[in-house]
Amino acid sequence: MAVNKWDQPEAPPPRLFTGKRERDFVKQVNDEVIERIVGQEILYYAISQDETNYHPLYGEAIEKTFYPPIQIYALVEWESTETTTTGYGIDRKNAIIVKFNKRRLVEDRDLFVREGDFVKYGCNYYEIVKTNEGPGLFGQVENKNEVIARCIKARQGLFDAK
Repeated sequence: MAVNKWDQPEAPPPRLFTGKRERDFVKQVNDEVIERIVGQEILYYAISQDETNYHPLYGEAIEKTFYPPIQIYALVEWESTETTTTGYGIDRKNAIIVKFNKRRLVEDRDLFVREGDFVKYGCNYYEIVKTNEGPGLFGQVENKNEVIARCIKARQGLFDAK
């Protein structure tokens, strides 16, 4: 009887180009490109959940307390200005989309992007109104690499960055 030299392996081989080393390499390249080449800076103002006095029933707060701002490098896209006409006149809403490197924020800065936080880009303050995660890295759903935040320009007097 012939000897079968092609036996079934005990475990399947690892996925090609999708291990921890590759994810770390992608993070390193993203960090260098965003911080050293693109260089778009924002200031991130996170709401202090502990110090803000929320209404016990509605969960809203008239005055919010913020942590000191954190300088973050991100990719910022300008969205078109939305103009609406109301009974009080014309209203223009400026919006930006900010794309954060999730691993850079969570692992290196211990920061989580949340709706209701504020960012300063240029001379203007923007409120984060919607957050979303980008597609998985290498098609892996468990490895999200990007946080996308849609921000609208805050009205004067709404946010005071003292």
